[in-house]
Amino acid sequence: MTARSPKSAAKKKAATRLSSDDRSADILAAARAVIAEKGYEKTLLSDIARRAGVVDGTIYRYFENKRDLMVKVAQIWFGEQLLMDSHLESIAGTQNRLRHLAWRTLSIIQREPVLARFMLMELRPDPNYRNTPFFEMNRRFTHEMLQVCREAVESGEFLSDVSPNMLRDMLHGCIEHRTWAFLRGEGDFDVDEVADGIARVIYRGMAARPDGTVGSLDGLVRRLEAVTAKLDPAGANAHPKRRG
Repeated sequence: MTARSPKSAAKKKAATRLSSDDRSADILAAARAVIAEKGYEKTLLSDIARRAGVVDGTIYRYFENKRDLMVKVAQIWFGEQLLMDSHLESIAGTQNRLRHLAWRTLSIIQREPVLARFMLMELRPDPNYRNTPFFEMNRRFTHEMLQVCREAVESGEFLSDVSPNMLRDMLHGCIEHRTWAFLRGEGDFDVDEVADGIARVIYRGMAARPDGTVGSLDGLVRRLEAVTAKLDPAGANAHPKRRG
C-alpha cells in the first residue's frame, strides 16, 4: 500500500474545506431566496434544504437553527449595502444630500422587506444588540447622514441648537415610522415622495434664518410629526419597538 504524501493530503484537505464552504454558501443563498418568498416566520428549514438540494440534517452541520441561519443571511445582506457606493460626493446641496440618503434607505427597505423587518423586529430589540456585528454595521451605514448634518451645523447652514446625532436619529426614526405599516404587509409607500418630505422638513426646520431668528427642537419635532401623519395617516399611531 502506497503511503499518501503530506502534499497530496494537504490538497485533499483544502478541497474538502472548499467543498464545505461552497455548501454553506449554497444553503445561505437558498435561505435568502426562500425567506424572501415566504417570509421568515413561515419558512421551514426543510424548505431551505429542498431549495439547496441537501437533506434537512445537513443544515445543522453549518447552522445551529433557523434563527442562526437568518442572522448569517442578514449579515451578508447588510454587508452588501455597506459595499455599495452611495455616490454622495456627486450630490450638491445639503437638502439634496439628505434626500438622497433617505431615498437610499427607503429603497433598501422596499426592495428587501423581509430582511429589513428581521433587522428591526428581531435583531435591534435584542438586549445584546450593541455587542453584535449589526450595531457597528448600522453605525457605519448611518455615518454619511451624520456627517452631512455635522457639516451643515459647522458651516452655519444649520442652526446649532440640535446636535447632528439627534438629527440623524430623527431622520431615521421618521423613515422607520413611515415604513412600519409596509413591513407589516399593510400597503406600500412612494420612495420619492417620502424622501422628499423627510429631507424638506429636516432642512426647513434646521436652516439658519437670514434674519437671525432661531428655531426650536419642539418646532422641528412637530413638523416631522405633521409630515409623517400626512404621508401615512393610517399608521400614525403604529410604532415599532424602540431600541434602548
